[in-house]
Amino acid sequence: MTFGEDASQVRVGSAPRAMASLRNLAIGALRLAGRGNIAEGLRHHGRDVTRPLATFGLT
Repeated sequence: MTFGEDASQVRVGSAPRAMASLRNLAIGALRLAGRGNIAEGLRHHGRDVTRPLATFGLT
């Protein structure tokens, strides 16, 4: 429920599958970065635009 999946308006075509893939990518990246608590990791990375880039090694 961290991503608010139940409230999502994405319901047609392949969009729900694409959104699930993006959520899984984010969760996997946070776990590889050593985050045990996904919600805390999302809050941490959401505070600064450079943090997600650094997690993926793009800085």
